[in-house]
Amino acid sequence: MDSEVDTNRAAARRFADEVLTGHDLDVLPELVAEDFIEQNPPPGQGPGRDGLRQFLSALFDAFPDLQWRPQEMVAEGDRVATWSIWSGTHSGDFFGVPATGRQVSVEAWTMDRFRDGLMVESRILMDVAGLMQQLGA
Repeated sequence: MDSEVDTNRAAARRFADEVLTGHDLDVLPELVAEDFIEQNPPPGQGPGRDGLRQFLSALFDAFPDLQWRPQEMVAEGDRVATWSIWSGTHSGDFFGVPATGRQVSVEAWTMDRFRDGLMVESRILMDVAGLMQQLGA
């Protein structure tokens, strides 16, 4: 087994479990590099780990019961690709859409790059059209 691949896969899994589902932003320094780069940043996301923290905080405010469930994960070298489904109740403003109280389920694909066990780069493709349709926007 390739220890780098195993370490990166474990870090990606931990990010999904503890941060995205557990909403624990305090573990970000253990998982994400300070100079983190989001290749496809959502509107308003600032640079680095702090920008990611701010975006995730807003996401968790909008969907306080958000659950992130990786469905498939493939790792090679310094990269981990994951297909996930996240779900939650729209309880706060999100991308200008006021709370609807609706349940959503959204597919997302991420390609993350790691260095020394920390996520240094991410690219996310999310079914935003499907999300907005579920929100009635």
